[in-house]
Amino acid sequence: MQKIILESEKDTIDFAKKIAEKIKIGDVLALYGELGSGKTFFSRHLCKFLGVEENVSSPSYVLMNEYHGKFPIAHLDFYRLGGVEEVLELGLHDIFETGVTIIEWPEIGEEILPEDSIRLHFYFDGNNRWIEF
Repeated sequence: MQKIILESEKDTIDFAKKIAEKIKIGDVLALYGELGSGKTFFSRHLCKFLGVEENVSSPSYVLMNEYHGKFPIAHLDFYRLGGVEEVLELGLHDIFETGVTIIEWPEIGEEILPEDSIRLHFYFDGNNRWIEF
């Protein structure tokens, strides 16, 4: 596992750019981390580097936001789901195959994520931020 120290917002933006340069259709990014650890900030900039021009916001209350840039992008949040059955009802397998998928709070659906999902763990201890992947 690699660890990237994020000393500033620019570091997170630079990391999002590096990831965006390698993303292809079918990629699933699973973003782990507590509230305020930077998952949505990272997602916003990743989408920007993938050509999304609209505002990227947290899908916490709507479960999924869809964006169009270089690829179709599905930005999901599993935080409010009650179980893996609810995750399956979203039709994820079709979503996985047709674009790029970004999932915040993926723990509840971990067992159905593709094995090769890009798993990014965001941390914030009150002073420092870092990502492990």
